[in-house]
Amino acid sequence: MAATGEAVVAVSRRVEASAGDVFRALADPGRHRDFDGSGMLRGGDFAAAISGVGDVFVMRMHAERHGDYEMRNHVVAYEPDRRIGWEPRPGRGHPDATAPENAWGHRWIFDLAPDGPGATVVTETFDGSRLPEDKRAEVDSGRAWWQGQMTSTLERLADLCAAR
Repeated sequence: MAATGEAVVAVSRRVEASAGDVFRALADPGRHRDFDGSGMLRGGDFAAAISGVGDVFVMRMHAERHGDYEMRNHVVAYEPDRRIGWEPRPGRGHPDATAPENAWGHRWIFDLAPDGPGATVVTETFDGSRLPEDKRAEVDSGRAWWQGQMTSTLERLADLCAAR
């Protein structure tokens, strides 16, 4: 776990599935709703699995604070069976969508480490280190909330991958 003030939150879990199986689930935006631990994801606009850095997939979201909106997720990390991540940017319906300077640069990263036959340690990281100072402070003050959402995501991901 990163020190307070860095706005980086990470949670790990051992998943009883191969790194390949876990990676395939993470690389398929159509499956993200199945393991979303936040309850904010409503669906998306995607035709294919993520195939590399530079891909963009759109997620339909809902939050009390913003209502319904979209996030455009730009893939920034892609190492098959090892690492995948994206940088969300405000899309249609998001209050910051019309201000390109509000592409804050936060990232969701999933690192996969094989852990014996048929198991993988998955680390989900929210990297908010590039956020504006006031947003970094929000992450730090809500660290327990972030950890709870991420723990739920990894539990759901483990269940999804075990069911394969």
